[in-house]
Amino acid sequence: MKTTCTISVNFTGAHRLVGQDIPCSALHGHFYRVDFTFTSTELDEYGMVIEFDSAKELLQGWFVENWDHNIILHESDRNLGEAISAITKQKIFYVGFNPTAENLGRYLMNEICPKLFAGKTAKCTRIHMQETPEYSATIES
Repeated sequence: MKTTCTISVNFTGAHRLVGQDIPCSALHGHFYRVDFTFTSTELDEYGMVIEFDSAKELLQGWFVENWDHNIILHESDRNLGEAISAITKQKIFYVGFNPTAENLGRYLMNEICPKLFAGKTAKCTRIHMQETPEYSATIES
C-alpha cells in the first residue's frame, strides 16, 4: 500500500521568459508556494513516510541558498544577470531552460529532490508549483 505526505515551502523569486513576446518576457517576481509530495510503500520505525521537520529543513535550506529572494534566468540571459549582479551584488541562478513554473518544478523533481533525499525510502513523486493564486503547474513521476 502506498502512503503519501506533503510538505509545503514558500519562496519569493524573480524570473523572465526568453523567446516569447508575452508579459512574462519582462523581469518580474512571484511569491511561490511549492508542495512536495513524498510516497513510500513502507513507513519508517516511527510510522512516517518521511519526518516532516527534517525534510522541510532540507528543502527550505536549498531554497534560501538558491532561489529565495533571487533571480532565476535562462543561461542566454547572462548579460542581464551580470548587469543586475554588478549593481545589487545578488547571486543569479542560471538554468538551461526557460524558467517557467513547469520547468522549475521538473528541475526540482529530477535534480534537487534526488540529491536532497538520496538514500531515503520515500521518493518525491509530485510537485505542485503555485506561481500565482490563479496559475500553477503539477509535475508527477
